[in-house]
Amino acid sequence: MWLTGGAALSQQGGPAVYVASQEAGTVARVDPGASAAGPALFVGPGPAGLAAGPDGTLYLTHPDHGTVTAVEARTGRVLRRLRVRGQPFGIAVSPDGTELFVGDWQAGTVSRLAAESGLVEAIVGIGREPAALVLDRAGRLFVAERGSDAVGVLDARTLTRRASVPVGWAPFALALSPAQDRLYVANVRSNDLTVIDTSSLKPLATVPSGRSPYGVAASPDGRLLLVSNQESGSVSVLDAGDLTLRERIGVGRYPEGIAVAGAHAYVANWFSADVSVIDLATLRETARLPVAEGPRAIVAIPAEMPP
Repeated sequence: MWLTGGAALSQQGGPAVYVASQEAGTVARVDPGASAAGPALFVGPGPAGLAAGPDGTLYLTHPDHGTVTAVEARTGRVLRRLRVRGQPFGIAVSPDGTELFVGDWQAGTVSRLAAESGLVEAIVGIGREPAALVLDRAGRLFVAERGSDAVGVLDARTLTRRASVPVGWAPFALALSPAQDRLYVANVRSNDLTVIDTSSLKPLATVPSGRSPYGVAASPDGRLLLVSNQESGSVSVLDAGDLTLRERIGVGRYPEGIAVAGAHAYVANWFSADVSVIDLATLRETARLPVAEGPRAIVAIPAEMPP
């Protein structure tokens, strides 16, 4: 049964982090400084991808059910369910919130959809197993092509392919630097991180991470890179300038998604069903907050949107 109303996910004010638990079919909020996660909202079976629109609407993909769910974070209300072809996995939202970009894991395509109706506006073939999708301010959509060992670069307006950038083995997660001059790519099977110059669209460097890097995020000041390592049960913290290892932080079991809000990073730990909170000043885990089973995707919203 789908919940169409219920306990609010959010409270007024401040940044917030939302975590989707794939096995439980829920999404929950974590507030900075909180001693526990907020109430879990049932959004339907198997949410895998998660993105936030400019108004705070959360969009979750359900690859095994051909669905995208839209949730109003402020009220905890499920707004709508959009039927999507194939296996929708990675997702991104346009800056004005009117369009969604959805990768079909099975078919190797990316679609642009109307966010309200789900109408397909355009579709393009991409590399195999499109995972993370990231949209920059220049209107380029970056796609981690896990099965093709490359990052595809699309023009978001025309949905045409502009470039293909070779990276490591099985790229899965992407993150832009705050200045958007660098794209960071976590390569799951080669256990490393590729750095791409977004101006030239050329790889600048590839550096080791832990085993099975599955998530990547940059600190707000752009000085640190954080990579979650599934099989290592850790987060690697790299200096963004020289790409040297600053710290390796133990977290929960099988860490996947990672997001940064304010002075902390938040890590979704799949097997231990919790979220690790990392202080970016001390580079230490300061809390581990239980959530529903199978936390996977995680996203930060900088500040609460007006009602």
